[in-house]
Amino acid sequence: MSGLALARPDKRHAQQGFTPLRRSAEHGFTLIELMVVLVIIGFMTAAVMLTMIDPRGRVSNDIDRFAGRVRAARDSAIVAGRPVSLWVSPTGYGFERRAQGQWISVSDGPLSSQDWSGETRAQLGGTSQIRITFDSVGRADQPLRFALLRDGRQVPLRMDLDGKVTSGEGAAR
Repeated sequence: MSGLALARPDKRHAQQGFTPLRRSAEHGFTLIELMVVLVIIGFMTAAVMLTMIDPRGRVSNDIDRFAGRVRAARDSAIVAGRPVSLWVSPTGYGFERRAQGQWISVSDGPLSSQDWSGETRAQLGGTSQIRITFDSVGRADQPLRFALLRDGRQVPLRMDLDGKVTSGEGAAR
């Protein structure tokens, strides 16, 4: 037999450029390498979770949409020089314009009727509908107060005479 065949298997592998199996098993991942991988996975998971949209929506989304449409109604009353009315019911809200001596429901654009999203409901204090009117200079005829209820959470809303909507969450909209 040749000298190569009598050599130990470990030496033969080393001579051919391979590291012995025993030696490579000793050199696994270090703790630092494992921690870095875990941190990267954690960051990726957090990024995915933060970008996911809650399919049920949130009360704050309803508040933001409502506040934006109230501003649009106020601006519309000023620009057109004609009153715009806002009504709020437990299931939604909508707008009407004064034309030819009567109130006409707005059926298109940002002032069309909207339902509260998901399970959100408006608590109106014992009445089935609240109505306010913006005059041609953008001033409401009365302040508006009600609460939005969703998932056991109640958020009070308030609209000042100038159309500024604030919520119990503290942010002016």
